[in-house]
Amino acid sequence: MFTKFFLLALFLSVLVKFWLARRQIRYVQAHRASVPARFAEVMPLAAHQKAADYTIARVQLSSLEGTFEAVFLVVLTLLGGLQWIDDALARLFSGIAVPVLLREISLVVVVIVASALLDLPFSLYRQFRLEARFGFNKMTAALFVADLVKASLIAALVGVPLIGIVLALMNGAGELWWLYAWIVWVGFQVLVMLLYPVLIAPLFNKFEPLEDQTLRSRIDALLGRCGFAAKGVFVMDGSKRSAHGNAYFWGFGAAKRIVFFDTLLARLSGPEIEAVLAHELGHFKRHHVLKRLVWSFLTSLIGLALLGWLTLQPWFYEDLGVSPGIATRNGVALVLFFYVLPVFTFLLSPIVSLASRRHEYEADAFAAAQTGAGDLIKALVKLYEDNASTLTPDPLHSAFYDSHPPATLRIAHLDLRAPAELRTS
Repeated sequence: MFTKFFLLALFLSVLVKFWLARRQIRYVQAHRASVPARFAEVMPLAAHQKAADYTIARVQLSSLEGTFEAVFLVVLTLLGGLQWIDDALARLFSGIAVPVLLREISLVVVVIVASALLDLPFSLYRQFRLEARFGFNKMTAALFVADLVKASLIAALVGVPLIGIVLALMNGAGELWWLYAWIVWVGFQVLVMLLYPVLIAPLFNKFEPLEDQTLRSRIDALLGRCGFAAKGVFVMDGSKRSAHGNAYFWGFGAAKRIVFFDTLLARLSGPEIEAVLAHELGHFKRHHVLKRLVWSFLTSLIGLALLGWLTLQPWFYEDLGVSPGIATRNGVALVLFFYVLPVFTFLLSPIVSLASRRHEYEADAFAAAQTGAGDLIKALVKLYEDNASTLTPDPLHSAFYDSHPPATLRIAHLDLRAPAELRTS
């Protein structure tokens, strides 16, 4: 019975994704010929058309990638791929006294590696063909390989022990193993948030203190007005990989770090950078970061509790192509759950996007109150142009996939807070 339910859910999710992709392509293409009226004086037609072409190319690649992911999932489950991997590992370890835990860890790692290898050609094409075609790629092949090796080593050093702990709890902690696993997961998440900016991020990028004293004074004044303590303001060499610009916060309490991409600083003026920073500060002052963290912890608790129940159901294994008596039962359950669950949760995406968009509006309102809406509008228009973000996404596609409001709606909200003379500047 669950096999039919799974196939129906998979078919519907793939069908909806293709339908949304087609809507997005047709909608963007239909509005390619002219810049929306609100942006006509500030966005060149060539930039608008570049954004349309870039958006369409990305959607087309994502659709192809989604097809391969769906095929991989069917092969892994109903066509016996997971069972075959387990049998292959059993043959590999035959004659050796290997603990079940080690076999389970090996099975999970093999599936993750297989999935990563499937994604690798798409990553290469996206970086060196699609991004390069639109002038965004700054990464060399050597840097791509170095990043891949570093990320793989970090995943092995951090991810494998975490998988091992969870599986050990599943095997020996009783019926409440999922609660103990959740506690471990929460601790892991907090540890990553603490260690990422000082140990992991510097392995990939250089972070240097902001040297522009005029801009630094402006930022310090903003932080003082907002009552925000930060350990430092840093500039990241994002330009060695991409022409896209961004800014972000990371950390807890007074240890929070403010990071600007060098590409962002090169493009925006001082008041515009201040406005972008005020928007990010708005997420903290409106407790969005804490709310998202609590939501993440809550959903992971519900998910692990559901997994705890599913591990006891024979149909969960049988109907997904695996023998319920398989020796690596818990490792199989872990793989099945995390690869199958997205099939059933995809249709909930608009709910998550809606909450995220509400946060973006609130952060924009905070920024407008602190620095004025005009500078934030100017900064956003530049970022839309520089990042080739389409001004005319299909509303339904955007509702599923975009965590930020469409440009026209976002600027319209800010226009209500901006002086009249700045609304067309």
